[in-house]
Amino acid sequence: MPNQSLPSIQLATVEDIPEILAMIRELAAHEKAEDKVLATEASLKRTLTFAPSASASHTNAGYARTLILRVPASASATDVVPGTAAADVPAAVAGMAMYFNNYSTWRAKPGVYLEDLFVRPRYRQRGYGKLLLQALARETLRIDGGRLEWCCLRWNEASLRFYESIGARQMGDWVSLRVDGGELEALARGRVGEKGV
Repeated sequence: MPNQSLPSIQLATVEDIPEILAMIRELAAHEKAEDKVLATEASLKRTLTFAPSASASHTNAGYARTLILRVPASASATDVVPGTAAADVPAAVAGMAMYFNNYSTWRAKPGVYLEDLFVRPRYRQRGYGKLLLQALARETLRIDGGRLEWCCLRWNEASLRFYESIGARQMGDWVSLRVDGGELEALARGRVGEKGV
């Protein structure tokens, strides 16, 4: 039985979809990109893998998983959030780590790619981000994976310092690349480089 006085981390269930979507929107707001969020509850249900739950059977294999971190279930009105007069709500969702598996050809091993790590502002400075990364490191070892990887925006200096403090290193020789939107459609149709495309 889990210790009710400690935060818990578990694979999200279908019931967590509204919280996941809310945190995706909160992260986008933090990055000043709210208009870029196209995710909906329906699209998350269709594309994520969920843990079984008592009230929902969900058989979708999905493409990504989400770890949900909750504050201690034994939180009480006397557990005041630092810097505020507000108390923690027992078992409230404090953060998430959304991830999927990748693969290293050189190592011939799977890995874990962290797509989004988010801890709600009121729950920061408690070590919750580190707990989520530790859970992902354990998952990487569980699958005999070779590495845990993620990207961080250059301007997010606080996060970069945090990541370096836990032993992560920047991969300066690598450049992130992306094709999306109209360019993705053009590439798929073999129309890259055509005039007017």
